Amino acid sequence: MKTQRVFAGIILLGFGAYIFLQQSTFTMLQPYFTWPTLLIIVGIAFLFQGYGSKNADSILPGVILTGFGLHFHLVNRISIWPDQIGMFIFIIALGFLLRSQKSGSGSFQGVLFLILSIILLFYDDIINRLTFLKNSIIDVKYFVPGFCFLAGIYLLFIKRK
Repeated sequence: MKTQRVFAGIILLGFGAYIFLQQSTFTMLQPYFTWPTLLIIVGIAFLFQGYGSKNADSILPGVILTGFGLHFHLVNRISIWPDQIGMFIFIIALGFLLRSQKSGSGSFQGVLFLILSIILLFYDDIINRLTFLKNSIIDVKYFVPGFCFLAGIYLLFIKRK
């Protein structure tokens, strides 16, 4: 019962502040009155619920919503901010890792997503640094979907505990 009150309280405080500031004449914050800000507010409510009320399952959606909201704000304001699918996977990996820190489960998924995000974010740099492989191997990115598919089949059907 208390966890529902914490979540609802944070949501109402966040939306109330958002609407109040939006209606005010404070023009410095006007660029932030967009839907990514609403994602951040809901994400912070989940994070408060996850850390404050000891509900570790709320940490993952909290990190994802807050991270996506921050990403959509920063991608248009910081020129070096990556706008790639690897950034979204990195945010999800961070959510799994933070949740596993509190609950003890999900670290495998977090590390798997982290490795995938690093590969996707730095693929061109990795290939350029491995110039000796560049000439001898066909572009590796064509094999990634097949590898992911086979690894998924293995985890779903072959590896049973």
